Amino acid sequence: MLSAGQTHPRDRKTQMSNIREADTPIQDDEFKPSQDVIDQITQAIDDGDSAALDMLLEPLHAADVADLIEQLNPARRRTFLGLYSGEIDGEILSEIDESIREEVVDALPHEVLAEAVREMDSDDVVDLIEDLEEPEQQAVLAALDDSDRAAVEQSLNYPEHSAGRLMQSETVTAPEHWTVGDAIAFLRSEDWLPDQFYHVILVDPRMHPTGYVTLGKILSSRPQVPLREITEDSFRTISARQDEGDVAYAFNKYHLISAPVVDDSDRLVGVITIDDAMSVLDEEHEEDFLRMARVSDESHVSDGPFETARQRLPWLIINLFTASISALVISRFEATLSTLVILAALMPIVASTGGIAGTQSLAVAVRALATRELTSANARRVVFRELGAGLLNGIGLATILCLAGTFLLGSFQIGLVLGMAMIANQIVAAMGGVLVPLSLSRLGLDPALASGTFVTTMTDDMGFFAFLGLASWILM
Repeated sequence: MLSAGQTHPRDRKTQMSNIREADTPIQDDEFKPSQDVIDQITQAIDDGDSAALDMLLEPLHAADVADLIEQLNPARRRTFLGLYSGEIDGEILSEIDESIREEVVDALPHEVLAEAVREMDSDDVVDLIEDLEEPEQQAVLAALDDSDRAAVEQSLNYPEHSAGRLMQSETVTAPEHWTVGDAIAFLRSEDWLPDQFYHVILVDPRMHPTGYVTLGKILSSRPQVPLREITEDSFRTISARQDEGDVAYAFNKYHLISAPVVDDSDRLVGVITIDDAMSVLDEEHEEDFLRMARVSDESHVSDGPFETARQRLPWLIINLFTASISALVISRFEATLSTLVILAALMPIVASTGGIAGTQSLAVAVRALATRELTSANARRVVFRELGAGLLNGIGLATILCLAGTFLLGSFQIGLVLGMAMIANQIVAAMGGVLVPLSLSRLGLDPALASGTFVTTMTDDMGFFAFLGLASWILM
């Protein structure tokens, strides 16, 4: 039999606010509310005017309302939730960032929370409650019907960041012997289909997925055509225990729209859709970006100064110790610096340029590792490419520095020292930018988190050592 999960979409109000002027734009551009509307919403919150707030928010998409909630400071957010809590539905709740989700759940009346979670698909409910504390989790689960609660609890039994946590249990399945006519007849008569689905999954009598058919193929085929004859070549199943990062990679690589999820016995337990897979991919890219800057991926624009400082201070302390290594290197050349004071002014040129080159190489390598473009199969070629690029960049910069030293500083020897040090540091920067993340990845460590510290230390120390060492040898 065809099966599907029940959803309860809540109708959104569409009347325009009668407190805005007729010529006031709802949006500055296609994707966000205008600043004028945001100012009016903020004023309504400060005035405690719930009627005005309701009318201002009526035309906005749920994602825009969620963005607004996230951008409010904590005090104003509490006021907003007190005024607008009755209008928070499942669509808005599923869009709210996890950093403030528990705060929002705590502020909602029980009946509002219950109605909101009943409107959500199972994957959205799992995403909502997996980071909540136990009392809040129980409150959400208690609001669900028995079947929905069982589906959510089943997903929560799978490891964190696995396909089982990412999937939705609402699936549309058909026996593999059905025809297109059988499927269309059922789809037209069924009242409990999900709001959105892309494939009808074919299953054998033991509920093992054997293929899937797109809705477009079903609608464009003759009724007597067996479903198994129009299945998609892209069909593949995903283990419920598969890491969600691997799932996102598979969706991106094979251009999947949805994929069935199976348990340890290869029985169908859910489906993952492209929107959830791409959300994982986006989150991983954002996490890598923040980690490369040594910023916690838990940082949020609504955090206060103390919370922000607490997240950043540990890495600043680590950088303080690594910077002391550079100071130690410089101290070894005290005699050289005291004799040629001009060297102190020129040192940052080599170190900073090497740091930029290292960051460029590092960014490319970390991204390639995250997207699986950099693997053991092509690592040697990438390393030699970076080596060649570093050498060529070093020669180009060295030529400029030699000319500058000769004509601006009146000393070819100083220009030569700068140029040779630049070549050495560019090579170190290029090699370090790719070898450090590769090595950390081989060790099972996150290359985005720790690579920057090592590469920066390498380029600084090598820059100072090469420049001052060559200066001691050539100029003294």
